[in-house]
Amino acid sequence: MGSDVDEEDLSPAEMMRLIEEQSAATARRLQPDPLLLYAPWGIAWMVGFGAFFLSYGLDGRPLAPISWQLALSILFGGQLLAGAFLFWTARSGGVQVRGESAQRGMMYGYSWFVGMMSMSLIMSHFAPLLPREQVGLLYASVSLLVVAVLYMAGGAVWREWPMFLIGVWVAVVNAVGAMLGPGWHSLLVSLLVGGGFFVTGIVLRRRG
Repeated sequence: MGSDVDEEDLSPAEMMRLIEEQSAATARRLQPDPLLLYAPWGIAWMVGFGAFFLSYGLDGRPLAPISWQLALSILFGGQLLAGAFLFWTARSGGVQVRGESAQRGMMYGYSWFVGMMSMSLIMSHFAPLLPREQVGLLYASVSLLVVAVLYMAGGAVWREWPMFLIGVWVAVVNAVGAMLGPGWHSLLVSLLVGGGFFVTGIVLRRRG
């Protein structure tokens, strides 16, 4: 009864403010934490491309006894862990989306899997034809190209400018790094792409 009296005593402006606050709280519960969406990828890329940088060095002399095969395994392993973490976060959060949005999200998720798998098969064909120091750069730059295109496509599909601009940023850093060589590519991607994902997650969380 008390709550009925309280609601009756509220002015129209107060009622609107209460509705807006409840709507915002509901939206926050339904939307995943941006930091949890971007930080796992930031960690995976900082560690993975950091391993590539230690393997290559800036002048072609390795800074640590890490082969490009090991660096590639670290990078792919980190991406798998990041994807698994995000899947677990979505499931544990209890957020369920149905209908057209669910179908769109499912197709987008399959696009990542198909794109990465087909990229790996194509790269495995051309890798034996290249010098050793170029093989890792080929895998890394083409995989990031797939990531950049899919982020831009996702931003266009969901009309999310932050997601689209992240794709643009990844594409630009990836292209510049590839032109400078394996060592610079690894360093730039580790710092600017991996670190950029951390910054994006923090900024979007504060805005939310």
